[in-house]
Amino acid sequence: MFCKVPEGYIGFVEELAGGEHAGCHPRGNACEPEGGRRTGARTNRTLAQEDASGSDVIREPFDCDRVKRRDLIRHLEEHGCELVREGGSHTIYVNRPVKRTSSVPATTEIHNQLARKICKDLQVPPADA
Repeated sequence: MFCKVPEGYIGFVEELAGGEHAGCHPRGNACEPEGGRRTGARTNRTLAQEDASGSDVIREPFDCDRVKRRDLIRHLEEHGCELVREGGSHTIYVNRPVKRTSSVPATTEIHNQLARKICKDLQVPPADA
């Protein structure tokens, strides 16, 4: 969201994806908000809408394209990278000819920017998103 001010525009994010579940315990299914975070996202959204009403505002969607983890791993292995070890939250891959390593998060989807950084770290061409 961009708000017009005398000096130009000010850009800010109204709400981040997953913000309402920021208080979830990583090992459990129950959500227990910490410090009111769960209601905070709703409150911030309401305040932003009230604050922006009647003013010159430009809203643009925050585009977060993602790539499937299995597709990224397949791409890395096709370009000669090997699995070194798996941890609880990351998998370590190595490109032995260029002596480079990188970690791949253990999530089902990975943001395209992070996938490009992993490919760059391992000196392989970027995966097609």
